[in-house]
Amino acid sequence: MNLFKVIIRNIEGSAFRSWVIFFCAELMAGFLIAVTLVIGGAQDSLRLAIQRLGADIIVVPQGSEAKMENAFLMGAPARMWMPEGVVETVRSFPGVEAVSPQFFLSTLRGASCCTVPDMFLVAYDPQTDFTLKPWLTEHLDDGLRLGEAVGGYFVYLPADQEYIQIYGTDIDLKGNLASTGTGIDQSMFFTFETARAIAEGSLTKAERVLEIPSGSISAAMIKVRPGVDPHLVAQTIQETIPGVTPVESTNLFRSQQTYLVGLLRSVAIITGILWALSLVLIGLVYSMALNERQREIGVLRALGSTRLTVLRSLLGEGLLVAFAGAAAGIALFTVAIYLFRHAIIQVLHTPFILPAPLELAGMALGGLLLVLVSVGVAALVPALRISLMDPAVAMRE
Repeated sequence: MNLFKVIIRNIEGSAFRSWVIFFCAELMAGFLIAVTLVIGGAQDSLRLAIQRLGADIIVVPQGSEAKMENAFLMGAPARMWMPEGVVETVRSFPGVEAVSPQFFLSTLRGASCCTVPDMFLVAYDPQTDFTLKPWLTEHLDDGLRLGEAVGGYFVYLPADQEYIQIYGTDIDLKGNLASTGTGIDQSMFFTFETARAIAEGSLTKAERVLEIPSGSISAAMIKVRPGVDPHLVAQTIQETIPGVTPVESTNLFRSQQTYLVGLLRSVAIITGILWALSLVLIGLVYSMALNERQREIGVLRALGSTRLTVLRSLLGEGLLVAFAGAAAGIALFTVAIYLFRHAIIQVLHTPFILPAPLELAGMALGGLLLVLVSVGVAALVPALRISLMDPAVAMRE
């Protein structure tokens, strides 16, 4: 009988020990992959959102910082206005390379004139824009024209329809941005010209008029010159222009990042406690099971089995069961995260992006190896003690 068959037979003969190791490994691996997917995915999501916005500083009306962050983070509609003269004032500051204004709008809830309710809409100035321009240059040679828009990753055309209706106006969806895992994925972007056309059309086509106050903008996106400290420019804006707040990209989603750090610490403590308890339980159960098998192991040693063969057999049993448990845990928790992603986002109030299949495979492999090493260490001490015992002594006990 080869070593693998011996390991399988011993696993079948020690059902209680095998199930304890299986469930401990399943819980350890599953919890680890879940934490990695949610916390790691949330951090990646915030990073991608900041990159997508493409600005070093965002200037918004004073007191609107939280609304702006929540709009880009969760896709919650936001309406805010400040004088458009802010753009020219900021453009004159030393160190500023480009300034581009934007409108923040939203569709209506429960209105037949809007295909999608409560969608966050962003209108931009194509003459000065530098945030959407890289994507548009790559995918649309002529950029967006009147009546055209690009959507976030999850924005799509309704079934059997060629257009998305906004305040009664048909909008042609020309493409989708790459996923960020944030509210940007559920937002729509079009030009100032299209926004004003929608507002004008809403006078007769919509259940409620879309108002864009004359001489107003919602935000100003700022890019500083290479080598210039954005913080110094932000300070100048804060001290010079009343009624506005400059938000540096490095400080964007600061409250969410602080929340994630706190959540990560709490989860790390829970994971450490869970891991330690699981390893102690595995070690105890393994030790008890091997004590009951001392006579059997003593007979094997007397029949010529080497200490190394016995040790390999004992460790192989634990590692094989742990492998099955860890694989099951990774698969189960990963599927649960994918299926209940939106519910998790609502509970934690933080979006997260799911990894690509290849990246997920790397995470799974890393978690699997970590669990196997941990279980191997927990089982090593009792396995060594039994395998090194004198055969005659083992058979008498």
